[in-house]
Amino acid sequence: MSFKSAFTLALATVLWLGGCATRVPSVPPLSDAEEPAAVPDAREIERGRASWYGEPFHGRRTASGEIFNMNELTAAHKTLPFGTRVRVRNLATGQDVLVRINDRGPHVRGRIIDLSRAAAAQVGLLGTGTAPVVLLAE
Repeated sequence: MSFKSAFTLALATVLWLGGCATRVPSVPPLSDAEEPAAVPDAREIERGRASWYGEPFHGRRTASGEIFNMNELTAAHKTLPFGTRVRVRNLATGQDVLVRINDRGPHVRGRIIDLSRAAAAQVGLLGTGTAPVVLLAE
């Protein structure tokens, strides 16, 4: 093979391989003022307002058939299956509690969950009565 043929073959190979290369675009670094967008929690079930219930219902039978105890970490939800464990995070305080669904409700428009008195106390809901919350699957 002559020098000219070898050079032509080498040049063709380089050009061919260069055409297959991909260029990765450069991304400018974030400035101190910029923050990446918040990634939604994949465990999120629902967002809305929570309320709590206690004394008038203490000792009464729940929709699941068990006796309601306002001192246990339980809750009422309209559609979640009985026995489901849900983490309820108060968006106003950042506090959360793990509850077990054992009743149906709430029966007030605009609310998504009714917490027992004990659960409401753990998320700082007793004083306000209602608060914005997010429900997370456990």
